[in-house]
Amino acid sequence: MKRREFLGLATKGAVGAAALSVAGCAVPVGQVQQAVSENPSLPTIEWQMATSWPVSLDTIFGGATAFTNRVSAITNGKFTIIPRAAGELAPATQVLDVVADGAVQCGHTASYYYIGKSTAIAFGTTVPFGLTASQQNAWLYHGGGLEMLQSIYAERFNVIQFPAGNTGTQMGGWFRKEIETVADLQGLKMRIPGLGGQVMNRLGVTVQVLPAGEIFQALQTGAIDAAEWVGPYDDEILGLNDAAQFYYAPAWWEPGSTLELEINLDEWNKLPAEYQEAIKAAAAEANVSMLADYDMRNGSALQRLVDGGTQLRRYSDEILTAAQEATFAIYDELSQQDADFKSIYDPWLQFRNQVYSWHQFNEFAFAGFVYAQNQ
Repeated sequence: MKRREFLGLATKGAVGAAALSVAGCAVPVGQVQQAVSENPSLPTIEWQMATSWPVSLDTIFGGATAFTNRVSAITNGKFTIIPRAAGELAPATQVLDVVADGAVQCGHTASYYYIGKSTAIAFGTTVPFGLTASQQNAWLYHGGGLEMLQSIYAERFNVIQFPAGNTGTQMGGWFRKEIETVADLQGLKMRIPGLGGQVMNRLGVTVQVLPAGEIFQALQTGAIDAAEWVGPYDDEILGLNDAAQFYYAPAWWEPGSTLELEINLDEWNKLPAEYQEAIKAAAAEANVSMLADYDMRNGSALQRLVDGGTQLRRYSDEILTAAQEATFAIYDELSQQDADFKSIYDPWLQFRNQVYSWHQFNEFAFAGFVYAQNQ
């Protein structure tokens, strides 16, 4: 499908008097529910959803179930989606593959697992030294980011995707030994995906990408020396604090990570307009709810980890500076090599500079003062 053909889908169909939009949630939930109740001819549909998450992670897998439960509620139970744990329908890092192939109607995953297929789609989740959760939402929903990504997904994978969860700024990973300098990173084996993994590789780290369920054993046995997942609440569930002592911050590679709902485009186009709007509304709600859930849980989880002997550390300025320099060197290289990457990176960078300036002047000034008082 050509990009201009895909973008034209935004004008097709309507729910009541409200025109559909591809990227945003155009129709209020109450209006969608009313449209469903007033149309008894709407079909009963059941889909399967592949996910990248174990059920034990009730925040991130919970984001998938929150989405599916909301779709069912909005459509009065006529449209149900069954979320499946990683490994049931597809391996954790192959969700996009089965959705693109049409083997499964939809999936819940992270776009940066698939940068081997298209580096540009990393922006759908997060990129190093990128956007915080609020900045990411601003870029996706109102800065043109989602439209650009949906165009690439349609053309490359026959998929449409929507934000459906955000972890907030993640932690910088568990290490079996302290690291203070770039030299300390040399030869370390670390679990870290996406472009962050490429940056770590530039700094001398041997990078591995493991699903959540395999991280603890690899770290405990010494098969890897370090690993990052999400943050205190999830990491505690995975038991990573029992496999490594030193817990670093921040995850400069994941300042605000969006999880994605990915839908096979042929299946999407078969849906009644009312069900499409239900999906968009439920995804937007899940996007907000997951971030709130993590912010509510992570503080107390971090305290439990510290009480249990975890040693908190911050990345040194030397490491952060080296990582940032390597990051933008990679961006420059990718912009020269990959037209899709450049088509997103250039406007994304302009947005980043603008929103950074605004938050530096206002939000950072507030946070810097009040957080210092809370020591």
